[in-house]
Amino acid sequence: MIKTNYHTHSQFCDGKESAEAMAEAAAQKGFQILGFSSHAMYPFCDDWHIHITPGGYEAYVNETDRLKEAYRGKLEILRGFEADYIPGLCKPDMKEYAQFSPDFIIGSVHYVIGDGGNFEADGPLEETREKIGKYFGGNIRRAVTAYFESERQMLKESTFTILGHADLVRKQNSIGAQPLFSEDEDWYKAELEKTADAIAAAGVIVEINTGGMARGFLDSPYPSPAFLSLLNKRNVAVTINSDAHQSSNLDFAYDQALETARQAGYTELAYLTAGGVKFQKIADA
Repeated sequence: MIKTNYHTHSQFCDGKESAEAMAEAAAQKGFQILGFSSHAMYPFCDDWHIHITPGGYEAYVNETDRLKEAYRGKLEILRGFEADYIPGLCKPDMKEYAQFSPDFIIGSVHYVIGDGGNFEADGPLEETREKIGKYFGGNIRRAVTAYFESERQMLKESTFTILGHADLVRKQNSIGAQPLFSEDEDWYKAELEKTADAIAAAGVIVEINTGGMARGFLDSPYPSPAFLSLLNKRNVAVTINSDAHQSSNLDFAYDQALETARQAGYTELAYLTAGGVKFQKIADA
């Protein structure tokens, strides 16, 4: 089975290691294809240095081009971006990033806009609760619904390749913590149904993302098994990504992610090459 990962962070954003160190580790771990996906909100940059700086895009392009050549025949390197969606500010759209010649774009919602401010869907648990109190009047249902509404709007407005961590807000139900909300509530299930419809209409690939597991927050990938089953019923293509910020996590819990896909009814995975999207049977593993 072709081993791939398209959600890879390096020191160009908030990753812990250089892009070359990530590429070398991927080659050593038996990957055939590695996609870099530095955090981006072009042409803007946040205040916490999580994203590529406005002046850092040229260096990112040059280095990923260099690595493509350096690993040719050994590891296929693709250049991508994990581009944030913030209404009226930035969006993950191929036209917006065309000058950087991306092979793919991951579209993600991290920041959820409320009244006079925002919370981060994957932010620290106490801080997120504080901000929901401040910007959503403490209405947790309204805050979680706003996350999925923003994701659906991103799917409607933007043209990208892969949807990143489709239920990222689930991090707020971390292992050992007081859950922010119940995933068994009818209103939450309704949000998943509506979002699954929007994903299918957009025609994007959904990643089965093990990053929340690697960092000890969850015991299953994004999206949840229930959400993944809804996507399978709508014939939404999936791929497995690690959302790695360090080389040791490049293939974290890949076996579990693969089994999660099987249990949701999937028989094949999508993968990207420079030539486009292809599919491989899970049974070939």
